[in-house]
Amino acid sequence: MATAASSASAGAASPDPQVVQGVFVNYSWQAYIGYTFFRFYIYPGATENQNGFNYSMAYYFKDWLAADGEFAATHGNLNGACSWFVFGGGGPRFRWSAPRNIEVWGHVLFGYSHFSPQTPYGSKQAFAYTAGGGVDINAHHRRIAYRLGADMVGSHYFGTYQYSPKFFAGIVFKF
Repeated sequence: MATAASSASAGAASPDPQVVQGVFVNYSWQAYIGYTFFRFYIYPGATENQNGFNYSMAYYFKDWLAADGEFAATHGNLNGACSWFVFGGGGPRFRWSAPRNIEVWGHVLFGYSHFSPQTPYGSKQAFAYTAGGGVDINAHHRRIAYRLGADMVGSHYFGTYQYSPKFFAGIVFKF
């Protein structure tokens, strides 16, 4: 009888210890879509206000570091002609989870830009970069957040450098 009891206890494995890592689930992927206001400094003395949208995807492979990709398209009216500014790029994103469901982040993106209409002063394409950041305010649902942010977009068109501000607001989906 003692051998039957000892063999039954030897056959049942003890459960693995459970460890709590955190209170909330951290999602590795974020997708964002929103409205964008862009003030494009075309050349000294000429600016254009444009409205459009931007879309981004970020994958956090560490809690504070992600690979970020963004596409932004804005439309305006330059001297009676329709104009577009398009940017697509990628780079690192850094975040800090602040108290009260707020996430502060910054990013630096490098990529390609396109400006139309064609002018006699130069190419319609140029290397561009974006540096900036923002804040994500988590909604009551943990998979959705509201984003506010600002970037500085640097480009080189028509023999001059442009440093143009971009402001955006939208919704973040976490998965």
